[in-house]
Amino acid sequence: MKRASARVLSRELLLRLMPPVLVLVALTAALGAYSAKQLADHVFDRWLFDASRSLAGQVHFDADGRPSLRLPAEAQAMLLFDDVDRTWFSVQADGRLLAGQPGLPTSGDDEVVRSPHGRAFGATVDGRPVRVAREDLLGPQGARVTVLVAETLGKRERASAWLRDMLWPMAALVLATGLAIVLAVRATVRPLEQIAARWRQQSSVSLDAIEAGDVPRELVPFATALNGLLGRLRGLLERERQFSSVAAHQLRTPLAGLQLGLARAREAGDLESVRAVLGELEQTTQRTARVVQQLLALGRLTPESDGVQPGPPVDLVALAQEVGAAQADAALARGLDLELDAPDTPVSVPGQADLLAEALANLLDNAIRYTPAGGRIVVRVQDAPPALGVDDSGPGIPEDEREAVQQRFVRGRGAAGDGSGLGLAIVRDVAALHGARLELGDGAWGGLRAELRFDARRPAP
Repeated sequence: MKRASARVLSRELLLRLMPPVLVLVALTAALGAYSAKQLADHVFDRWLFDASRSLAGQVHFDADGRPSLRLPAEAQAMLLFDDVDRTWFSVQADGRLLAGQPGLPTSGDDEVVRSPHGRAFGATVDGRPVRVAREDLLGPQGARVTVLVAETLGKRERASAWLRDMLWPMAALVLATGLAIVLAVRATVRPLEQIAARWRQQSSVSLDAIEAGDVPRELVPFATALNGLLGRLRGLLERERQFSSVAAHQLRTPLAGLQLGLARAREAGDLESVRAVLGELEQTTQRTARVVQQLLALGRLTPESDGVQPGPPVDLVALAQEVGAAQADAALARGLDLELDAPDTPVSVPGQADLLAEALANLLDNAIRYTPAGGRIVVRVQDAPPALGVDDSGPGIPEDEREAVQQRFVRGRGAAGDGSGLGLAIVRDVAALHGARLELGDGAWGGLRAELRFDARRPAP
């Protein structure tokens, strides 16, 4: 499988910034060149119009409406004089040439209307491109006079070239802009690289939160998320260390008891002594198996999980009946009255049946362990809202210890026996994974009420 190439932030920034800037500069240059041509055409067209209007002002009409042109030689010389371009003029009346050069075009392309009777257009005279200004006059008797002034494009091309030369600094601007973008991107990415290097160096030494005081404001959420991750890692490592040390202690004690029991069994002189030792070994083995089962259950529960995987709904009534039946012999052996208080109809919640069964088994195991002989234990199921719990007539747990005993490997001050302090922690984690909560309170008979309360608004799958 081909490995995807790593994304480079600086390259992505350049690819996102450079093309728009270059396009804008190119459009600006094109608009500048177009504006330069338009400006030159406008200015020189205006000069041509001034010349054509001045020439039209020399046209006179007699009493019969016939036009005539009085143009002194000096005025004609001034009109035609130009040290750059060649100029022509023509005055025509109803197809008759009054003055000037014959054959000048009266229409052309790229026409621009300057007034109701004046316009400018491009044409060709003697094989040379020219710009022509035309002025139309209407005499008193309906005589039509057309005044034409044509000029080659030398001054226009020079002016346009000069104006375009003024745009050459745009090229330097493009280079300067590109360089500024590159420097800005590098200056922006460099602090990120420095921060990443500092965090990498510090995180390799410890998992303490990293100081984010000098982090850019845009990176504060990232720094907060990273510090949160480091905090969760610290918590996980701390729980793992605590789990390993206490688990080793919890297993070391029963294993040592097994070794001592086997030694005593070997040294026993009669069958009755061997049977007594074997009975003790059986109890020790059962306690060891219970500790291992709790440790395995605890290993399946991760506080970072978002919840249990969707599955078929779990009937709490059937679950309570099944777990209660499995614990009935243990309750009977201790002389306890085990009851079930549940509705006649199923009470379903979304979740995993094996985890909920483990949680209820831990609550029942605690109740059976700490309730004195002749006591009462009731497994309760209710449906509004869904809840699953155990009431007993045992010694209970003082109110100031109820929060602490839900932590792993924590037992109450008055706890007797050889418990591991894992039962309620497992129940709490199972409840959290199912969107429920573990509540510890006073039971109806003076003992403890331990109850898992589910969210009534959370629908079953």
